[in-house]
Amino acid sequence: MAEKVHGKLGHVLANTAAAKLFSLSGLFAVYKPKGPTSANVLNQLKEKLLAVVGIGKGTKMLSNILAGSKKYMAIGELGKATDTLDATGKVTEEKPYDQITKEDLERVLKKFTGDIMQVPPLYSALKRDGQRLSSLMKKGEAVEAKPARPVTVYSLSLQNFQPPLFTLDVECGGGFYVRSLVSDIGKELSSCANVQELTRTKQGPFTLEEHALHEDKWTIDEIAQSLEHCMSLLAVEPSLKKLKTEHSEESTVNCEDK
Repeated sequence: MAEKVHGKLGHVLANTAAAKLFSLSGLFAVYKPKGPTSANVLNQLKEKLLAVVGIGKGTKMLSNILAGSKKYMAIGELGKATDTLDATGKVTEEKPYDQITKEDLERVLKKFTGDIMQVPPLYSALKRDGQRLSSLMKKGEAVEAKPARPVTVYSLSLQNFQPPLFTLDVECGGGFYVRSLVSDIGKELSSCANVQELTRTKQGPFTLEEHALHEDKWTIDEIAQSLEHCMSLLAVEPSLKKLKTEHSEESTVNCEDK
């Protein structure tokens, strides 16, 4: 009898949590640790939250948020190029880097600031015939590089230089790939480079330090509080405010990953 009562209680609590979750609407930021992909993190979040991660009309605002300004802290490694342009890939080339000075690096960074042209990585979420380029690459299919496209770098600075490693602070617009930036910097220095670590520190009005929800806080109540905080930031942006009132509620998942 005790087990039966416990089971009914658990079912009631689950239904209550689900009802509360479905009543929420908006956007909130989630912390993605190094290692798992964005899709992995979202799957974990869905399991935690009764398989629902899209929060109503907030999903309609994702394209605006993702297209906005974003900041990264990137650690690059000189002297090695990989097929994915980061540390997860296979080394495809090695070149000397001892001749590169801090001054050389700072000088080169000026060439990658402002409105520039950039070729996206082959291993990316961009698609060909409805399939991600990264998925096609993993299947062993031949993939041609996408043509260079215009992107914007609002600011780019060198934070640390301890060869072969260098740390960059980058603020850029939508469609920008830090992996391509680091690779291009290596080539500009007559060497090569790949990304060792990459952390997004800001997306639109959301910052990693103030707004990103860590896994130990993936509860209904914590998410409700995060939604309230994050949506208050969006209310001051006219385009997003208009979007909030125009679109109907919908639950979905949105992520971009290689």
